Amino acid sequence: MNYFQVGILVTNLTLAMANPAFSQMSETQPSPASSALPPEETMLSQTEKTEVQQKGEQLDLSPEIIEDSPVLQHWLKEVPNLLEDIRRDPSFRTRIRLGYSQFPSTDHKGGFHGGVEDLFIGNTGLTVSGEYQQTFDGDRRTWGGDLRYYILPLGNYVNIAPVVGYRNIETDGYSTDGVNVGARLMWALSRTGAADFSVTQTFVSPGSGDEVGMTTLSFGYAVTHNLRLSADIQKQHSIAEKDSRVGIALEWMP
Repeated sequence: MNYFQVGILVTNLTLAMANPAFSQMSETQPSPASSALPPEETMLSQTEKTEVQQKGEQLDLSPEIIEDSPVLQHWLKEVPNLLEDIRRDPSFRTRIRLGYSQFPSTDHKGGFHGGVEDLFIGNTGLTVSGEYQQTFDGDRRTWGGDLRYYILPLGNYVNIAPVVGYRNIETDGYSTDGVNVGARLMWALSRTGAADFSVTQTFVSPGSGDEVGMTTLSFGYAVTHNLRLSADIQKQHSIAEKDSRVGIALEWMP
């Protein structure tokens, strides 16, 4: 028995175990399953209906069950490519974060950081991210935004993305701003944002005398379906000096 037949049998058993009142309701109201497919996919030609009925008979499904389930009709007409659907479904989710930061290189001052990570643009691998961080007294701050394009299928557990954006950096020893370019490695330890690890290496104003290299290690772990705890370590390397930051944050996944 192949996976398609198993799926059909499970669907058949589920429908058979449903409350009998559902069948009475379906006589006066359209089936909810009809909303799962576009209108053009719920309309079958006479030839397609005949083929669907023949396949239903082979699987021992009654005509009434088939007629009341446009989704089942679609599956009998053409089996979806579930593997491809899984490959396209992102293994990580958009995160909105806010947390506490410690700046060891700036007299161990405390501060805060926040931002948005990987806001997907449509059904593509292109995402938008933005961040803001500073000490409580304002002596040091960094802010900016990035575009990332994940080049591997989004369902992969490991992915890589080139990064391009803008950064503004202000510290006691120096300040710089300009284009921010680099790359990001994402490792999803569990799908749907339950846990992941990332490494990001970028350069602000590359090739100039004010160039700053930024290395960020980040780890996140979900405590509920929509909330995560994350921790990150960031290093900034410039000609003038080296700076560091560690942080912990609460993340919300919409």
